[in-house]
Amino acid sequence: MQKVISSDLESVGYRSSVQKLHIKFYRGGIYEYTGVPQEIHAGLMNASSKENYFHENIENKYPGRKLL
Repeated sequence: MQKVISSDLESVGYRSSVQKLHIKFYRGGIYEYTGVPQEIHAGLMNASSKENYFHENIENKYPGRKLL
């Protein structure tokens, strides 16, 4: 997990071999999103507004579940 500068997302992890994205939110919880391509992860990490990128490109587009 890598810390990110965001008002909503605390840290992000990615495993390219299985296309799994992990996001820890400041409001609580770690979520796993499956089937996320490398370019979507790269886009998130390079976005000036990570929370906007997440809401527009990841949330409700890839299967997600709360881990913790």
